Amino acid sequence: MCGVAEREGSVVRSVLAWYETTARDLPWRRPDATPWGILVSEVMLQQTPVARVLGPWSVWLQRWPTPGSLAAESSGAAVAAWGRLGYPRRALRLHQAAVAIVERHGGEVPGTYEELLALPGIGDYTAAAVASFGFGARHVVVDTNVRRVVARVSAGVADLPPSAASRRLAESYLPQDADAPRWAVASMELGALVCTARSPRCEACPISDLCAWHAAGHPALDVPVRTTQSWHGTDRQCRGALLGVVRETAAPIPRESLVSGWADATQAERCLAALVGEGLLYGDETISLYG
Repeated sequence: MCGVAEREGSVVRSVLAWYETTARDLPWRRPDATPWGILVSEVMLQQTPVARVLGPWSVWLQRWPTPGSLAAESSGAAVAAWGRLGYPRRALRLHQAAVAIVERHGGEVPGTYEELLALPGIGDYTAAAVASFGFGARHVVVDTNVRRVVARVSAGVADLPPSAASRRLAESYLPQDADAPRWAVASMELGALVCTARSPRCEACPISDLCAWHAAGHPALDVPVRTTQSWHGTDRQCRGALLGVVRETAAPIPRESLVSGWADATQAERCLAALVGEGLLYGDETISLYG
C-alpha cells in the first residue's frame, strides 16, 4: 500500500489533470482577469450560483473596472447595480473594500492574505482566494466544495463541518510548489461539478479509485434532516421586495407608500427599519438608496 503522502500526491495530480480538460471557461479565471475582477467574483459567488453571476459580473466590471472607479461613487450606486443577486449587503461590503483599497493601497488590490483580510467585509476564504487566484500565492482555499471533496476522499464521510480539523485535512493536500493555486481551483471545480452534495457522479470522478467514501459505499451523513423554510411571506422576501421597489424608482419614495405595498404593514416596517439600519436604504419619511 502507498503511504499517505504518496496517496495525496496521486489525488492532486489526478485532479489537476482532470481540470486541464474539463474546467469551465469562466471570465474571472482567464489570464487577463485582474485581482479586482477576481475579488468581485468571489464576493458575488458567495451563496449565488455561477450562472446567475456571469452577467452581473461583466456589467459590474464594465462600469467599475477598478476599485477607484467604484469608490468614487456612492454605496447606493453599488446596491442599485447589485440587482437581484440576493444578499445585497455584499454590495456594501464591496464598496467598503473599494474605498479602503483606495485609501490604504493607492487603488491597487493588495496581494497578501494579511492585507486582504484587513479590508472591511473580507473574510478568511475571500482573502485566501484572491491571494491565490489573483497573485499566485500558496494558501489553502476552503469552501464547501473543497471541504466535501477532502472529507470524502480522505475521511470516508459524506461531508465535514467547518472546523480546524477539516481545514488541516484540506491543508494536507496543498502542493508545495506553483501548483497550489491550480489545486485550489481544481478541487473546488471537482466539488461543484462532480463530487456534489446530493447527486455525486462518481463514474466521472478522476479520483474515485482513491476515494475512501466511494470505497465504503457512500455512507450517509448521520445528522438530522434540515427543513427548508418557505420563501413566501418571510422577512427575506419582504426585504427584497422593498429594496427592489426603491432600486427601480428614480426618485425617493414616501415611506407610507413603500410600506403599504406589502401585505403585512408591521412586517414591512420592521424590515424597512433593518434595511435603513444596515445602510442599504436611507431616509425617514422618504426612502431612497442614497444618503
